[in-house]
Amino acid sequence: MACTSTRPSPELPLPAIASPAIADLQAQIASLQHENHKLRRINDALIERVESGVTRGNDPYAAFQHSVVLAEQVRERTDALNQAMAELKAGNHLLGEARLRAETAHRHLIDAIESISDAFVLFDEQQRIVLFNSRFKAFWAHSRVRIIAGMRISEVKRLMTANGLFSEEPRGQADEHVLYRLQNGRWLQVSERPTQEGGRVILFTDITDVKLSETVRREQAIAQKSHLLQRAVDNLSQGVAMVNAQGVLELWNRRFLELSGLAPVAAHRPFSEVIADSELQLLTPASRDSNGRLIHESEQRLSDGRVLEIRTHPLPTGGYVNTFTDITERYQHAETLSESERWIRLITDHVPALIAYLNADLVYEFTNKVYEQWYCWPRGVMLGQSLREAHSEQHYQRLEAYVARALAGESVTFEFAETNINNQERYMLRSYVPNRLANGEVVGIFVLIRDITERRRTAEALHQAYQNLEQRVQERTAELTTLNDQLLREIDERSRVELRLREAKREAEQANLSKTKFLAAVSHDLLQPLNAARLFTSALLERREPVANAQLVRNVSHSLQDVENLLGTLVDISKLDAGVIKADIAPFALSELLDNLAAEYVQVARSEGLELHFVPCSALVRSDMQLLARILRNLLSNAIRYTPSGRVVLGCRRHRQRLSIQVWDSGIGIAENRLEEIFQEFKRGDVQRPDQDRGLGLGLAIVEKIAGILGHRIQVRSWPGKGSVFSIDVPLSATAPKPLPSLEMSEPMLERLRGARVWVLDNDAAICAGMRTLLEGWGCRVVTALSEQDLARQVDNYHAEADLLIADYHLDNEQNGVDAVARINARRASAIPAMMITANYSNELKQQIRERGHTLMHKPVRPMKLKIAMSHLLGQTQGH
Repeated sequence: MACTSTRPSPELPLPAIASPAIADLQAQIASLQHENHKLRRINDALIERVESGVTRGNDPYAAFQHSVVLAEQVRERTDALNQAMAELKAGNHLLGEARLRAETAHRHLIDAIESISDAFVLFDEQQRIVLFNSRFKAFWAHSRVRIIAGMRISEVKRLMTANGLFSEEPRGQADEHVLYRLQNGRWLQVSERPTQEGGRVILFTDITDVKLSETVRREQAIAQKSHLLQRAVDNLSQGVAMVNAQGVLELWNRRFLELSGLAPVAAHRPFSEVIADSELQLLTPASRDSNGRLIHESEQRLSDGRVLEIRTHPLPTGGYVNTFTDITERYQHAETLSESERWIRLITDHVPALIAYLNADLVYEFTNKVYEQWYCWPRGVMLGQSLREAHSEQHYQRLEAYVARALAGESVTFEFAETNINNQERYMLRSYVPNRLANGEVVGIFVLIRDITERRRTAEALHQAYQNLEQRVQERTAELTTLNDQLLREIDERSRVELRLREAKREAEQANLSKTKFLAAVSHDLLQPLNAARLFTSALLERREPVANAQLVRNVSHSLQDVENLLGTLVDISKLDAGVIKADIAPFALSELLDNLAAEYVQVARSEGLELHFVPCSALVRSDMQLLARILRNLLSNAIRYTPSGRVVLGCRRHRQRLSIQVWDSGIGIAENRLEEIFQEFKRGDVQRPDQDRGLGLGLAIVEKIAGILGHRIQVRSWPGKGSVFSIDVPLSATAPKPLPSLEMSEPMLERLRGARVWVLDNDAAICAGMRTLLEGWGCRVVTALSEQDLARQVDNYHAEADLLIADYHLDNEQNGVDAVARINARRASAIPAMMITANYSNELKQQIRERGHTLMHKPVRPMKLKIAMSHLLGQTQGH
């Protein structure tokens, strides 16, 4: 049986279909055919031999018998051959069906690879072409190359490169994808993947549209980033110019054009040409000064007076960026400071007093010319040297105690004998004034030394002359007495007059003493209810109440605080004439003072039917905030009192190194001949409204006294019937105040207060109630008493457990808290830590309480300070 097979097209080759069963069957059939052929040859040879040979007697039978055997074998072999042929026929039938299915699958495969949009080519394990589609064949349409099955992959790639199908080298050889750009400008992505039999499949995908879309998006993103970069650069306060590695200007902003005075610049111009059209100097990372050193920044003054700071910054990729900053104001400020320092030096050098400044480490930071001449120092040589190094050890030891007091915050004035360069003993009056920051920290000492030798000698001479004069008067009186009785009577009359004068003086002194006692008593009685109100409002603030109530309580607290400040200032004013009050000069932001005053007096003016206009000011000044506030309160109150209608204005004006704080009003005005009189005590103006308080006439007198202490000048201008303006000149400050330290308490400090057993002894019921409310809000267990006996009844005659005793210094029946604490602790097995609260600021009381080991706190009590002090005392007790 003959087998036929169809050969597949060269372009679409059909892979051979092999089956193990069919192969075995074909091998068996071939073997049987071979055996059958051998048997036929043997049979033909035997027949020929029998027919042609001479036989013996039994040879015919033997030959017949042998032929019969051979015929039987031929029949058996023929049957086996027929069976094999039948099996072969069935196998061929199965093979035909399999070939039909393979051809169908092959057509489906061809349809599938033809339907995809990519060019497709398949290689077998010998890397030869097995199958490809028409799109792959189309690549070679315009070339002489014929792609056929069986070509190797290396030959295909060589032909692709040799025929110049691709205009660029492959890109992005990441993983299995390679990008090629064709000669017609289109892009292909070539993907190679291995097959399971070790072959390889290559797909060619046209990604031209994707590349174009990606290019458009990238160009749009670059354009947007360039736009954002230009906007960001245009909004900088500095001028910016970016130069590439070739020296061409690529990026600049409007500020650069403004500072350089250039018109809009064309892009891609050399930066050296652009700069040549302006006053600006060319500065690059390679610029050098006259000594050959590289410079990266410089300052340049322009013809219009402006000063620019030019900086250059090299870029990692080559090129550089230049920045142009207008520092004219900073430059002028530095010149102003330098000029101010020169004037201060000029003034102090011509003052006939020794002036110096020591920092907290007692190092000289300033000395005037007179100071250096007195100690024979070359100009400026002592700056940076300590007090101990500059003087002898004996001299330093004589001054050490006074210096320590000044560093502790006390203003010290004392006489000190020294020997000058001519070996003459001179008496020097030394004053050490501490320099405090806003938080009270002493950072240095102002030293003022005056030669009082002549004044002291003059005083001694006057005293001697007075004694000699008294003796001569007595002698002369005795002579006149003996000579004329009439003169004696006259002397008697004068004696009686002198007696009356002495009596009047004694009465005046008694009245002055009574006034002093009255002020002390009134200050204590006034501070008592204020202290109670402060405790109540602080307790309310710490409770969780609605926001509106909290705001109301906060306003009440602020008002009480203002009243406290006013009362404290009133007590301090009583000491002005005695020279006890010293101004605590420190830098501060004026807005901290004016904003609060404006908020307070808006309501006061509104209640009087007036308008208060406030112009905010953020300048830094040097003054005493509390005393300056006292001056401005008096001026504002005075303006409201004498303004029947209209408005009051609070604002400031700058005058070089000082600031003028002004209060304007549209009131009744002051006649010119009374402008000086209004600053006298008990002088009051005419009030328009009959129901208005006329005051005591002390407001402007107090203003003038405080201004004298502060060294500020008060000015007034007025136009009768139109209004007045009062102004006070305050020096500006070049340094900002240090921020106040935070008073937040840590959790361990709060834990000490929770459950603490606290006894409160105060003769004022309101104070006791306020303290109970405040301390119980902190978690304390509180016992309050108005007297020692009341406290003894509540705490088992002082034997109950207690952690802290808080006592007022002024108790009833002329008793005091210090003695009361001593009596209470005397009855206990272990003493209770005590805290004294008083309105007495005397140094004697401070020393007494310090010697007893108690903690002192002045009224009005600040709740935060009270909380910290109590936590500290309780911590010490728990530590023991």
